[in-house]
Amino acid sequence: MTEAEIKFERENRDGVVAVGTYLFDAARRLGIEVEAECGRIGECDSCEMRITHGIEFLSEPTGAEIKQLSVSRRKNRERLSCQVKFEKSGEVVAMTSKKKKEEKPKDEEMAEEYRKQFEEFPLEKKIASLVQLEAIALGETFSFILNSPSAVLGKMMDVLAQFGLKMDADAKNATRPNEHKENTKKTNVDDSQTKSSKDQPDSKNSDTAEV
Repeated sequence: MTEAEIKFERENRDGVVAVGTYLFDAARRLGIEVEAECGRIGECDSCEMRITHGIEFLSEPTGAEIKQLSVSRRKNRERLSCQVKFEKSGEVVAMTSKKKKEEKPKDEEMAEEYRKQFEEFPLEKKIASLVQLEAIALGETFSFILNSPSAVLGKMMDVLAQFGLKMDADAKNATRPNEHKENTKKTNVDDSQTKSSKDQPDSKNSDTAEV
């Protein structure tokens, strides 16, 4: 297996990945969180990274990158990590973009507010609140178990597992750039032709059978 080296400057993390791996996936494998607001289909620039070294070991810009990144940004070696993959063995150094400061969701704000209020409660009230929350959680758990027969639940889990595998395969294929799908199509065509040739009866066997 041909491998390539990758280093992320901002996080000071490096590793080795197989040629053919997308830069987005390489970052995730090294524990680096990369945003993908469009779901990795190249319709935003949230996963953008700047390649500071080894850009020649990466794939050419896709149509999505040309659309999302201006000429000046491409000259600055900015790439969409969900669209670019390692094509040759070599060392690549990338600089991830700074994360945007996000506002806390309302549920997190409510939890934080409740925590502050809980800290101010006297000890007796804290204990009473914990007992009440535990009773509610136990009641909901028992209710779920009683209303979900094991046979039905088991069947549901099997169906969900099969559906999940299919969804995962479809999701991976959907996020691949069109420029990178040609080899897959060609392989499928070759496989179908090979299968057809195997299905045809051997002419020698046919002649023998007729005699």
